Amino acid sequence: MAEFLLELLSEEIPARMQARAADDLKRLVCDGLKAAGLEFGDARAFATPRRLALVVEGLPTARADVSEEKRGPRVGAPEQAIQGFLKGAGLSSLDQAEKRDTGKGEFWFAVIRKKGGPTAEALPGIIDAAMKALPWPKSMKWGSGTMQWVRPLQSILALFDGKVLAGEISPGGRMAPIKFGDTTRGHRFLSKGEIKAASFADYAAKLRVAHVMLDPAERKKIILEGAERLSREAQVALKADEALLDEVAGLVEWPVPLLGTIDAQFMDVPSEVLITSMKAHQRYFATTKSDGVLANRFVVVANNVARDGGTTIVDGNERVLRSRLSDAKFFWDQDRKVRLEERLPALKNVVFHAKLGTQADRVQRIAALATALADHIPGSNKAEIMMAAELCKADLVTGMVGEFPELQGIMGRYYARGEKLPDAVAEAIGDHYAPAGPNDRCPSAPVSIAVALADKLDALVSFWSIGEKPTGSRDPYALRRAALGVIRLITENNVRLPLGSVLDRGFAAASLDQFQWEQERRRATGEDPTMAHGMSTQSYGSDDRDVRSVELLAFFADRLKVQMREQGVRHDIVDAVFALGGEDDLVRLLARVEALQSFLGTDAGKNLLTAYGRAANIVRAEEKKEKGLAAKIAGAPDAALLEQAEEKNVASALADLERTVKPALQREDFSGAMKAFAGLRAPIDAFFDKVTVNILDKPALRLNRLKLLNQIRAAMDSVADFSRIEG
Repeated sequence: MAEFLLELLSEEIPARMQARAADDLKRLVCDGLKAAGLEFGDARAFATPRRLALVVEGLPTARADVSEEKRGPRVGAPEQAIQGFLKGAGLSSLDQAEKRDTGKGEFWFAVIRKKGGPTAEALPGIIDAAMKALPWPKSMKWGSGTMQWVRPLQSILALFDGKVLAGEISPGGRMAPIKFGDTTRGHRFLSKGEIKAASFADYAAKLRVAHVMLDPAERKKIILEGAERLSREAQVALKADEALLDEVAGLVEWPVPLLGTIDAQFMDVPSEVLITSMKAHQRYFATTKSDGVLANRFVVVANNVARDGGTTIVDGNERVLRSRLSDAKFFWDQDRKVRLEERLPALKNVVFHAKLGTQADRVQRIAALATALADHIPGSNKAEIMMAAELCKADLVTGMVGEFPELQGIMGRYYARGEKLPDAVAEAIGDHYAPAGPNDRCPSAPVSIAVALADKLDALVSFWSIGEKPTGSRDPYALRRAALGVIRLITENNVRLPLGSVLDRGFAAASLDQFQWEQERRRATGEDPTMAHGMSTQSYGSDDRDVRSVELLAFFADRLKVQMREQGVRHDIVDAVFALGGEDDLVRLLARVEALQSFLGTDAGKNLLTAYGRAANIVRAEEKKEKGLAAKIAGAPDAALLEQAEEKNVASALADLERTVKPALQREDFSGAMKAFAGLRAPIDAFFDKVTVNILDKPALRLNRLKLLNQIRAAMDSVADFSRIEG
């Protein structure tokens, strides 16, 4: 068995692309090996800022002969199908194919035999195919070449069994091909000349001597341990940031953590601004004091070993940071000179979407929706909700948010506090984008809930109304995330919200705004404003809105199903409750799901589900046999036709159940309703043991007993569609 080593050396690869590229290279090469009939043992891929590397162990030195069967069309198929089969199989005529009876007719089969040979002869083609298929998010051409790669390629190291593979990759154009070799280069600054490798172990060891840590996990470990050690020595704590750690590990081949200091003059700037500036612009790690407050120390990771211990590197980075933070402090000082309320007119110049008007239009919709939502949120203060909603987007036109867009909302909170606005208003401005993800904190204060809900519902309704809905993996406006945010805000805060009515209201406002915005656009361009959208305002009728509300409610249902399944709720139970339809109170819906899951976890629940299945199956089978039976058995059974004690007991139990279940459902005692069903188990078991349903010589008695079974089914389906629950 032999080893295959591949390294693709290039200019610096963006950190965010490295891990995926290494995985893709491994996948594509391994798929190529399997397609060539080459079995192998272990395969490992690595990435540094300048290289992708792959080692595959346990490869045979030669490939065995292999044969592959390919089934073609049926014998006697049209000529076009026959020719397509022959072409795909690489055959010149049907004489080279075989007829076989498959039990479903005679079909043509081609047996494609592939000759074996030295593994080294197959590898260059596999490398070439993998490189051409590697899906970089962004790629480029260089020089006069036509080949696309993430950055200009410099060399390709390709060894099999310790020997250089015969092959090359051509960049195209007038550029010379890059021949496979056994050499690479080490660290850009800490190593000189070429490194010659004989095996993966030799390659990795020599790279290390040349100041290259091949394994990203090792680089992360060195960075984290070094940063934590420096922080401890300075009596501060490193602020955890896994995403930044991954990125920095992709920026350096030989990480050297160093500790710098933030000038005292910048420490009155909000900590979020300092952290964002250090992270986004400089890739520095922040530190905190023992009380969690931001400290004046930061960790920078150098890609070099300095002779002076890093003093010059730290000085340079502190100087660059001073420049960055000077801009941030300038914006902080200037922004506070203008009140948020005074910034509102500027929102008229910020287009939210070409078909949805400006941010000023959107703020009006959010404010109207938020105040309407207040009626459903206990402890709400409508005046504070209105104020927060009207000001929530004002920081979009501040200098700070212009420089750091990721601080929108956060800066609004700071500016609102500085203006001595009510705390609830300031917090709502800061929280109105939350929750932004499954692990993000969910607002819990009434004013914050109202404004955050209004912001997300308006986004969903607005984009839904212009047909911008998520499709497959495409969701450019993050509407799935917005829907999950709405679900969390409602369910985690127990907000009893009639979501359907709220969506109807939102669609009405969005449609009117779209019409007015289109009119204004047409006036500005000299077009006829009465032809806005090719329709009048009356075209936005209630039927149109109802349809969109139903579609959007279904979208919420899908998101809620996904969330509940991730939390361990059985998918069939979720489907059973959702199948009832007509439910737009998410809190009540979840309570019903939880009660049903709990009930079905008991012996009584499991046995009753079995009884339901027997009753439903009999009724369903008879309905298929007899047309119009469903209508005949829809009513209650005739008490006078109940002959046997067992069927009378079922009827009595159903009557007791109705007296118990309906009030329980009305007061939303779903657990109580489920427990009431347990009383059906014994009567139904006795019924199936003693009573014959299909008495063909007594049609009236048969029909009455089918009514009784149908009543069992209908009673249980009043709390969930039990037919969807798996036994």
